Amino acid sequence: MESSAPPTPVPGVPLWLRGPLPVLVAVPVVMLFGWVMSESPFATYLLSIMGVNIVLAVSLNIVNGMTGQFSIGHAGFMAVGAYVAGLLSLVLKDIAITGLPVVVSDQIFLLVALGAGGVVAAVCGLAVGLPSLRLRGDYLAIVTLGFGEIIRVVVQNTEAFGRSLGLSGIPQTAGLPMIGFCVFLVVLVARRLAGSSHGRSLWAIREDEVAAEAMGVDTTGYKVRAFVISSFFAGIAGGLFAHFVPIINPGSFTFVKSMEVVVMVVMGGLGSTTGAIIAAMFLTLLPEALRSTFNALGAEGSLAQKVDQIRMPVYGLMLVVLMLLRPEGLFGTKEIWEVLPRWIPRRRKGLA
Repeated sequence: MESSAPPTPVPGVPLWLRGPLPVLVAVPVVMLFGWVMSESPFATYLLSIMGVNIVLAVSLNIVNGMTGQFSIGHAGFMAVGAYVAGLLSLVLKDIAITGLPVVVSDQIFLLVALGAGGVVAAVCGLAVGLPSLRLRGDYLAIVTLGFGEIIRVVVQNTEAFGRSLGLSGIPQTAGLPMIGFCVFLVVLVARRLAGSSHGRSLWAIREDEVAAEAMGVDTTGYKVRAFVISSFFAGIAGGLFAHFVPIINPGSFTFVKSMEVVVMVVMGGLGSTTGAIIAAMFLTLLPEALRSTFNALGAEGSLAQKVDQIRMPVYGLMLVVLMLLRPEGLFGTKEIWEVLPRWIPRRRKGLA
């Protein structure tokens, strides 16, 4: 197993500014990107779906990749975040902060809703993780699978959540800048976690849990923390999703959605943040590529139905081919800059 070294301090930058500097740079960049894409609604929607999938894949990679556990109920935590954030936004829908422009007020309330969804999802992750992460083997997968199905059944039979019809009327305030910022935030947390002392403990648990415990690592504690962080960002992804789609319903958070995220993580490489990002982008664009192919071939009937029918078999076929040709995934535990051809200039040693 190879992990990146912690980032080297940027010369000439004051010590107090080194921590928030990436955030200060990212905010104007994502705002500019959102402004550039504002005239392309379809591209904006597709990029929004891609952003949510990246947040889901990178967050799941913290558990499945860095820690070596196996969770297959990520859609359940996404559903918790989506419904909690959606309900809170519906309550605050007709309220505005005095003295602030409506757009700014809406974004503040969106942040509050996202935070609430993420925290409730993290609490659910703690409740699920505490009893199950003390066990080894496939028990976590079984527990998370059960949790995802329980959440789906609960929202499907609860009047406050709209039952099978779902929730509608949620303010559509999650634009590309907010989604892009959340993508940046989860990637930043994942990379800094991987290079920290906590991250090294997670890598040690992944490689040999018994040896890590013998060396004094609190294996259960670290696994629970990783699971809570992963659940928090899954809730954030769900909250974002609820604020740019017209309606959320239990059909958006099924076991199939959980498996899509697992496929993204496995395809990119268990432990590789950039691998999860690239796989999420590829698998998000794949259905659109299939639709374009059907159009070019003049296929009859509902194109969306054909894509839904063929999408999962294509995912399965790609996984089979990948496991035969490259079992470790696209990048394994490495990042993209560590596997580039040697004729491409690489980043200076020590930079993550």
